[in-house]
Amino acid sequence: MTKSRRCHVLPYLSAFDFRPSSPSFPSVRTSFLSIEAKEEIWPLKATVSDFPGSRTEARVVVVTVSDGKEIGRGEGIPLARYNQTTASVLAQIESMAGEKNLNRQGLQDLLPPGAARNALDCALWDLEAKAFGKRAWELANIPIVSEVETSFTISLDTPEKMSAAAKANAKLPILKLKLGGDDLDLSRVQAVRETAPAARLLIDANESWSPSHYREIVSALKELRVELIEQPFSADADEVLESLDHPIPVCADESCHTTADLPRLTNRYEVSNVKLDKTGGLTEALRLCERARESGFKLLIGCMVCTSLGIAPARLLPSLTTWIDLDGPLLLARDRDHPVPYANGKIGVPSRELWG
Repeated sequence: MTKSRRCHVLPYLSAFDFRPSSPSFPSVRTSFLSIEAKEEIWPLKATVSDFPGSRTEARVVVVTVSDGKEIGRGEGIPLARYNQTTASVLAQIESMAGEKNLNRQGLQDLLPPGAARNALDCALWDLEAKAFGKRAWELANIPIVSEVETSFTISLDTPEKMSAAAKANAKLPILKLKLGGDDLDLSRVQAVRETAPAARLLIDANESWSPSHYREIVSALKELRVELIEQPFSADADEVLESLDHPIPVCADESCHTTADLPRLTNRYEVSNVKLDKTGGLTEALRLCERARESGFKLLIGCMVCTSLGIAPARLLPSLTTWIDLDGPLLLARDRDHPVPYANGKIGVPSRELWG
């Protein structure tokens, strides 16, 4: 059952300026804007494990913004990896109470990238879409495809248990395996490949590998038809990638948050993982996708363990990407009303009732 733990209601006078990407829509202004932010706790179907830990629930912060007529919603996930807590994220959102002329573009300078800006940015997109009677992808002037394939995550565990999890999901088109940097990694992938011979395989090391571990197993992973290695090394020690062979494309996750990170990724990574909780919302995510592709990077669209409200804005990005990893709601015991549609490893289009 979903639990609400803390709530802030922040009414204030503001000239909230809608500025959609398409010039065909006029600017709309309103005098009153209220923001409500709260934590929600969503139990998982089963324990989710990766390096360095495990969890049994998803803790999300939901932001609701209102101009008195329409309501917009957004969701962010506080990330302990970046020293974020529910309290710190709520405090950042509360700090917006004194801001006038708040809009998505101005928000980029007011809050740093992270869960707070993500939740508020996505709520403003939702409010803007409702105000114009348009879908968010129309405002962003990007195409939307009716169905896209997503990977499904197999948690870090013993080879036997990961094989059993893969068997239960063997009909899904793409499996993403969490690895831990120990002697069992190759056995884990071998066990899954035996169980799911037709599946496309991605692996996520979550910064757990050493250079020697990489050298020892990367050729065997190539033979097992692994097509992507995500964040093998710590973000503050990934320069070693410049001196290693890359028989499999390497993807930056913790090493890439925003457009500003792209220059240091050159010669280290072939792919960038774009997550809204890292970029601080859809606005910067769209910018990052564009600049990354201009710089020659392929893209993976990722997510945290979240509800469909967190997935819906990210669902706009797959038309720009090579890989999609938007399975967060599939790990929950229960999702929101009007959830993003999932069927046989494919994701449909979010409904108006959910977001955007």
